[in-house]
Amino acid sequence: MSLAQDPRVIAELDLGSPPGPDGEVVAAPPPRRRRGGGGLLRGLLGNGKSLSGVVILVLFALMAIFAPVIAPGDPTLIQGIGSQPPSAEHWLGTTAKGQDVFALNVWGARSSLFVGFTVGIAATFVGLLVGLASAYLGRTIDNLLSLVTNVFLLLPGLPLLVILAAFLPQGLGTVILVLVITGWAGSARVLRSQAMSIRGKDFVSAAQVTGEGGLRIMFREMLPNMASIVMSTFLACVIFGIGAQAGLEFLGLGDISTVSWGTNLYWASNDGALLTGAWWVFVPPGVCIALVAFALALVNYGVDETTNPRLRRPRRRTTPDAPTRVAARTGKEAAR
Repeated sequence: MSLAQDPRVIAELDLGSPPGPDGEVVAAPPPRRRRGGGGLLRGLLGNGKSLSGVVILVLFALMAIFAPVIAPGDPTLIQGIGSQPPSAEHWLGTTAKGQDVFALNVWGARSSLFVGFTVGIAATFVGLLVGLASAYLGRTIDNLLSLVTNVFLLLPGLPLLVILAAFLPQGLGTVILVLVITGWAGSARVLRSQAMSIRGKDFVSAAQVTGEGGLRIMFREMLPNMASIVMSTFLACVIFGIGAQAGLEFLGLGDISTVSWGTNLYWASNDGALLTGAWWVFVPPGVCIALVAFALALVNYGVDETTNPRLRRPRRRTTPDAPTRVAARTGKEAAR
């Protein structure tokens, strides 16, 4: 028996596994296999950028949920003298009417976050349906849906928002409807491109050969492979929804009777806060909008780094001197 066939030599190569009493190699227990990250959610929580964004979003969500506890009472009621700077009694000062700015911004988180996430879900859903249908249902449907999508993309966004909001009845539902109508086309274009690349994969052709239905192929075969781009599109739609709602309400085209970050900016401008230098009235809602958009952007970066192998960092570094693991074999297999 040559040295290369000696079971004891094989044992030393197998990470120092001692030979058994009969000369056979005792296989070392296999290393624990780490699970693949537990999916997208676990990958996001393990990413520093996305974790920071999630923490900021959770804080704003808790502020919106517990607004009656944090700032009890009606936030639109007059609480003191108008145009007072921040103090111990009013942490963010008062408006020109004497309303507490802190209470207005705490309660405003409810409307702004609700509209933003509702618009994000609805616009992403519409874009996903259009993108999957365009990619899977053939050239005729694709040409028709692409034509409709291009028309909405070519229309100027802000004038269309202003026209729809001006002629439709005021209300939170109208704001959501207007933002969904003007915001689905961009997500549909992005999702269609991704669906077209997946449409030509072998597993889609195999599903067609086995007789699976079109809806099952689109939502059970193609959609799971688009999870990362769907998540990124959803986050972008949420940012669009929050910013567009604030812009509409700042122009006075939204429901100014509700309390939101956009209506806070509208009343700040209407009461002359910019002219009088009352920065504590218009800075807090702007900072809140910017922080939520920043948090969503951080989560979006985390999604890219988690799902894109080129951006993913290796979990451990290997050096040229690091030993290479060799699978353990028994003495009988080594003798062969």
